[in-house]
Amino acid sequence: MKLFIDTGNLKEVEALAQIGILDGATTNPSLLAKESADPRHILTQICALVNGPVSAEVVATDYAGMVREGRDLAGINEHIVIKVPFTKDGVRACKTLADEGHRVNVTLIFSATQAWLAAKVGAAYVSPFVGRLDDIGTTGMTLIREIVDIFDNAEFPTEVLVASVRSPIHVIEAARMGADVVTAPASVIEQCFKHPLTDIGLERFLKDWEKAQAARV
Repeated sequence: MKLFIDTGNLKEVEALAQIGILDGATTNPSLLAKESADPRHILTQICALVNGPVSAEVVATDYAGMVREGRDLAGINEHIVIKVPFTKDGVRACKTLADEGHRVNVTLIFSATQAWLAAKVGAAYVSPFVGRLDDIGTTGMTLIREIVDIFDNAEFPTEVLVASVRSPIHVIEAARMGADVVTAPASVIEQCFKHPLTDIGLERFLKDWEKAQAARV
């Protein structure tokens, strides 16, 4: 399963990219609005840092606007994936852009039927939001299992990109269910590195080493 970082912050991307674990990134207007730099500059820099797919979302809500913005975003860098919301106009725009050879990520997916429709029109990725489903008392990861099963049965090339990830548990469940990609904020990725027994073990090893060196003096 591929790992994307969900952010518009260049420092967060750089810190994790240099470790070598990132396969791509996702952004959205809200994330980019938090940053002071020009959004196009940020997207260009993220593409260079991750050297992989970077989702950039349109802000238009009508078909013509989405297509126009999508084409413009695609011109920023070869790694850009055009991100459109799941609406009728969004699905139509996905079809047009995909037919032109652009990769499209259909976002704000909350049901298996939405994911199925997006895949039918050629979406490169669908982004189901598991955390937001959990927030309303629904088990978000159940949706991932449904989408993975449907895509496997239909042999869709569309990749399941698990979004709205809130904890490492979501990451592990997504991997076990066969999702293609998980995108997570830097805070969740950082949590994936941590375990108290690792810290205790390392501390113990270092203390034992110091004792051994002191005994040789």
